[in-house]
Amino acid sequence: MEDRVLRKLFLGFIQIHILHHAKEHPIFGLWMLEELKEHGYDISAGTLYPILHNMEADGLLVKNEQKVEGKIRKYYSTTEKGEAVLKEARKKAHELFKEIKE
Repeated sequence: MEDRVLRKLFLGFIQIHILHHAKEHPIFGLWMLEELKEHGYDISAGTLYPILHNMEADGLLVKNEQKVEGKIRKYYSTTEKGEAVLKEARKKAHELFKEIKE
């Protein structure tokens, strides 16, 4: 039960993380998995790719396919909507962290 609750809570953090990095430069799944792992989010590709697809469907990310070493790699960047959502999320996160900081 606790894992499920934490997972739902951290999903929002993960999406903010994705928007942040996709604004800095185009990201791809494997790179994002490794980046998230560095920050303590141990999620699988089976969890990450639906998140990316949903964020794309919601208009937060745009996908660009490129051939890399003979395979198609999907790169994601933020859209204007994604950047606006990130800006608002940063404000809300800043307020929250100021309030809950010990």
